Amino acid sequence: MNTPQAGIFALGTASHIYLEFDALDQRHEEKLAAAICALREPRTTIGGVNLVAGFRPELWRKVAPDHSPAGVYGFNAPIEGIESFTMPATQRDAVLWLSGSAHDVLFDSAHAAIAAVKDLATVGEETSSWAYRHDRDLTGFIDGSENPSLIDAPDAAIIPAGTPGESGTVLLLQKWKHDTTAWESLSVSQQERVMGRTKPDSIEFEDKAVDAHIVRTDQDQFGKIFRRNMPYGTVIDHGTMFVGFSADQSRLSTMLESMAGLRNGVRDALTRYTTPISGAYYFVPSTEGLRQPK
Repeated sequence: MNTPQAGIFALGTASHIYLEFDALDQRHEEKLAAAICALREPRTTIGGVNLVAGFRPELWRKVAPDHSPAGVYGFNAPIEGIESFTMPATQRDAVLWLSGSAHDVLFDSAHAAIAAVKDLATVGEETSSWAYRHDRDLTGFIDGSENPSLIDAPDAAIIPAGTPGESGTVLLLQKWKHDTTAWESLSVSQQERVMGRTKPDSIEFEDKAVDAHIVRTDQDQFGKIFRRNMPYGTVIDHGTMFVGFSADQSRLSTMLESMAGLRNGVRDALTRYTTPISGAYYFVPSTEGLRQPK
């Protein structure tokens, strides 16, 4: 039986770096995949750092077809929602997510990773994230209150044994920039209406607005996913890094369509205060799958 990459479920890490890579030459995609996969080997993994590697689904299908799920695709076109709302497509070729307790160690690990692939890829996007008030995002609300427990998370996130891509997962990575001025102009009760739950303790309202965030992203409707969201940015320019894992890509894509108002003509109220500025899907292979590219 294959095993998922361990860093997916390594909770409690306070510091994160996301490196998204663009191949310098599409003819050398196999070499890039092999170089990224090699970063997972014990001889190059520094203690205290979790490394999770993922790939543009089309690239991974090319280099490791026997370890690739059918029908998974990149974020190859923007999602055009109602009221001129757009989720941009910024698909890259590979991603490396580093997490740990100390940013200096992550910095050194990220620097080494970039150096290891410098002849094959350039960094298209780099984002650093950090924990805020234990489990809150920069809206002040608890993030991930509907996340499954670690016991149930693999059922939501990991492709089952016996199916193509087993023990891998589909990652949706999006950067959402907050309009802090607009958000903080709302009263707490108005913010709670947008979210559909209370701010201090994340209690879900029984009577929720149809455009409330938890209604538009209802996992009971779209299917369970496992989120590892983190805040990113500076005091004046910040937001949320959405890091969502699913065993089924359609759970993620239909959720985005719902937020954009494409499912029933109702747009997620939260999208009026936070704007997506990136969007990519990556297939995150099992640990055994990472050994395939040579």
